[in-house]
Amino acid sequence: MSNLSTSQIFELRQQVLNKEFCKMNDRQREAVLHVNGPLLILAGAGSGKTTVLVNRIANIIKYGNAFSSQTVPGDLSDEEQNSIKEYLDHDIPLPQQLVDRLSVGACRPWQILAITFTNKAAGELKNRLVNMLGEDGNDIWASTFHSTCARMLRRDGDRLGYSSHFTIYDTDDSRRMMKECQKALGIDDKLLSCKSILSAISHAKDNMVLPEEFMKQAGNDNRLVLIAKAYKLYQARLREADAMDFDDLICNAVLLLQNNPDVLDYYQNKFRYIMVDEYQDTNHAQYLFVKLLAQKSGNLCVVGDDDQSIYKFRGATIENILSFESTFPNTKVIRLEQNYRSTKNILNAANAVIENNFQRKGKTLWTNNKTGEKISVHTAYSEQDEADFLARTILSGVADGRKYSDFAILYRMNSQSNILEKIFVKSGIPYRIIGGQRFYERKEIRDMIAYLSVINNPNDEIRLRRIINQPKRSIGDKTVAQATEIAAARGESLFDVIRHADQYEPLKRSAPKLLQFASIIQELIDALNDENTSLNELYRLILDKTDYIASLYTSENGDVQDRIDNINELASNLIKYEEENGEEASLEGFLEEVSLITDIDNFDESSDSVVMMTVHSAKGLEFPVVFLPGFEDGIFPGMQAIYNPVEIEEERRLAYVAITRAKEELFLVNAESRMIFGSTSRNKPSRFIEEIPEELLNRTRTREWKKPQPGTRLPTSAFEARAITTEAARNFGPSGFFHSAPPAVQFKAGDCVFHKTFGKGMVLSATPMGNDTLLEIAFDKVGTKKLMANFARLQREQP
Repeated sequence: MSNLSTSQIFELRQQVLNKEFCKMNDRQREAVLHVNGPLLILAGAGSGKTTVLVNRIANIIKYGNAFSSQTVPGDLSDEEQNSIKEYLDHDIPLPQQLVDRLSVGACRPWQILAITFTNKAAGELKNRLVNMLGEDGNDIWASTFHSTCARMLRRDGDRLGYSSHFTIYDTDDSRRMMKECQKALGIDDKLLSCKSILSAISHAKDNMVLPEEFMKQAGNDNRLVLIAKAYKLYQARLREADAMDFDDLICNAVLLLQNNPDVLDYYQNKFRYIMVDEYQDTNHAQYLFVKLLAQKSGNLCVVGDDDQSIYKFRGATIENILSFESTFPNTKVIRLEQNYRSTKNILNAANAVIENNFQRKGKTLWTNNKTGEKISVHTAYSEQDEADFLARTILSGVADGRKYSDFAILYRMNSQSNILEKIFVKSGIPYRIIGGQRFYERKEIRDMIAYLSVINNPNDEIRLRRIINQPKRSIGDKTVAQATEIAAARGESLFDVIRHADQYEPLKRSAPKLLQFASIIQELIDALNDENTSLNELYRLILDKTDYIASLYTSENGDVQDRIDNINELASNLIKYEEENGEEASLEGFLEEVSLITDIDNFDESSDSVVMMTVHSAKGLEFPVVFLPGFEDGIFPGMQAIYNPVEIEEERRLAYVAITRAKEELFLVNAESRMIFGSTSRNKPSRFIEEIPEELLNRTRTREWKKPQPGTRLPTSAFEARAITTEAARNFGPSGFFHSAPPAVQFKAGDCVFHKTFGKGMVLSATPMGNDTLLEIAFDKVGTKKLMANFARLQREQP
């Protein structure tokens, strides 16, 4: 075979790379193969951005900048040329030796930093990289902003005065500490709430405004001056406890890099390539963090969608993505506009809504998917009727072959879930609420985590005070307060004072109990320091030494077994963590992992139940069928946003996110009247509905308005209207017509019945409840279910 020219080798290499990534569309492949310099990938909803990230990382590790580089290997041997020809003509892997020959500037996995916004996204990224690259995929820094910063601070936090064992405070811990600060400063929570103070502090940290600067900016504003004092004391208390809150992780990481050139230089040299997902959701501190790390190499790739920037209330600033090209000169911009998720009708509706925004880069989603069903716009007459419509539609869909998990209900406000839950319980529809009480928020789990935290970091005063009397040890609040005062006066930790309680006169009466508690904690600390003690063994030792489970049986709560099950489930989590992390597993690592878990990280796609959550929580998820109840002006968009052009654009982006969660069917539902926070209101259908072309919509109503007959008495008050619509909802049947009285069919034990969704069954019991009857029915196919007779729409069957 003749020698190849440089241009021929270059062309051959490009053919290899195009074949390697041939399963992607042109824009995706362009993003994967563009390696050096700043890159902005505008990734529309459902456009395969994770696929692009995974393949781009794989390309950098395997081939580096080979696609664009003019540098080519020396002449290829006949054997190498044959191998390349075989690869191009057939599905035969390219030998690793030849991959190395074709690569230009390929980097090692640990030289890549990939930042995501959720642990779930980071885990998916890691798993896909391992599947593609083998074990090398585990060496990539793929984690959330908070996890990345925590990892850096564990290594160099001593530069800021923290130990490597610092505690990460969650929202509940922060509230407890702030309330103590308010008490110390004499700030009445009724005049200035803990929540509002912490919100102001969080906003300040997002913008890198430290306590001293905050005080200067407060000027003569009394409210801001009080917040500044609380901010200063709060940070001092955190430092004493060797603890950071979530915002501190980002803020302190930026300070670490800004004030320590050697640390900055280390990470700038370490990370040759940096990638950031969901860049539209970054705040100012996160922007500074990324900019500092990328200054040296300039190889920063951000992936985001300005049309999905919906977290302004959390401090996210859309300007970060809108101004990326001016901030990073010579930026390459690639738009991913092909959607692989939704039908044409759903995408056309989403495009029609979002094009009304002015603050956007501009792109139009398109798809090769089928046209699909029209968007269903249904007007109910009340929120009860709205919920009943959702229940009937879901049951009908399940009867036709869908799973419950195919359906998602996304609402603007958490309070909207209340009536839905009631109707679903009565209709026998299984559901899950994402964003309700999480596993790690349960009291018994918080207690166990507090024990583990104190063992890991005895200076953690907030957690120490939580467990000093859990279970009860007859150590009163007054004793704890005295010990706290002594610790503050002596400049020692609370645990050190408790360990030597018999040396302080005010504590001598309680000293035996305090010393016994300190002895337990010290024994557990010693066990932690013993390399032969696993985390699960340490956990079991806590339960044994504290008699925590035994104490549950003496508590007033009747759910003892549930609480014990939860405690045992935590043991399972510890075991899983140790199995997954091997020699790198540590108590500190487990606590960090727990502290950074979000609701969406706990989302279980395998559970067959209807999913209910806010639209904000649903970002990044997709479902075959999506309901958007409360699609009314005043709710979605909210009343405060309607008169604010900036806020209405954020609400429109939120509507765009909600619409693009749907893959096959979308229901926009509104009500003629609705009880909100104790009062009845009549809202117009959402203005966003009117922005969707009429040809894409299929409108239905529960009832059509008809001119009343002469002499008909109409309801004149909200109370009368409420009574009428409530009774109507109770008597509303599946056919869509009103009945003059409740169903006449009464059921008793032994009756054979038929349900449209659950099939045939037998009534086991019938218990009268108010104006309805609770039926326990054993169905042939789905087992026993409890249904309310007026909602079940049962037919009597012959035995």
